Amino acid sequence: MKCRKCGDTAVLELRRHNAAFCAPDFLEFFRNQVREAIRKYRMFTSDEPILVAVSGGKDSLALWDVLIGEGYRTTGLYLDLGIFDYSVESRAKCEAFAAAHGVPLLVRRVEEEVGAPVPVIKSVTRRPPCSGCGLSKRYLMNRVALDEGLPVVATGHNLDDEAATLFGSVMHWQMDALPRQSPALPSTHPKLVRRVKPLYRLSERETAAYAFLRKIDYIVEECPFAVGATSIAHKETLNRLEDASPGAKHNFLFGFLEKARPAFERAEAVELHECARCGQVTTGTLCAFCKLADQVKRSI
Repeated sequence: MKCRKCGDTAVLELRRHNAAFCAPDFLEFFRNQVREAIRKYRMFTSDEPILVAVSGGKDSLALWDVLIGEGYRTTGLYLDLGIFDYSVESRAKCEAFAAAHGVPLLVRRVEEEVGAPVPVIKSVTRRPPCSGCGLSKRYLMNRVALDEGLPVVATGHNLDDEAATLFGSVMHWQMDALPRQSPALPSTHPKLVRRVKPLYRLSERETAAYAFLRKIDYIVEECPFAVGATSIAHKETLNRLEDASPGAKHNFLFGFLEKARPAFERAEAVELHECARCGQVTTGTLCAFCKLADQVKRSI
């Protein structure tokens, strides 16, 4: 198997691209995909500082590595979920990466912000663990970015993540979610920063290969609360389809973004308010994060 670009021995075959690459050319291919994502959606400029949400996994650390290499001014944000040894190890991976690259890393503990770590939130509320966790992460990423004066948050969501999310939304026709399915969400309120996903063009396998070739030390284990999550089932379904028809995930996601998404955009924007307690953005009087904190406080 030969590298499509230089003809040397390839180390990775990408069936959906009908191509194979040697290590140096694959790394450049990967970086080019990130560059194209940033360019196409005008995610940020070279002058803007970026908050990179990192979990210690391959995707977020690979993204941070690319952005650092491209010369962007980045600050990492690790949200300590308090999930036993998993959080201890994932935090250590992020701290080691930041130290090795000489870049700042902010750490925020969910327990201090909500009143309890994710395992306790799971036990005292009726929410699935991923629901309370996701709510907390979205809220804290936005708030930390505002507090630090950073106009944009970049996350490590890849092609597999985005295709699985879209699959779930379409399966249940979640009309509120479909307009927000985008690699770049603009700021629609002074207290909302932009959110971008520069890895949306790259698969999970490709980010794993990048991390391996770049010798990035990341946590391999999945979050223990992810077992049985519907998102995992959606990924498995799409993986079977991808095996039978390489490029299926790409075609599904990109087809939606280019052809279908405009049809789901709501004619009127949702009216946004500031939470009466914390001042962050909500559609009601009290934001979902403050309601979650109240529920936790009453239960422990």
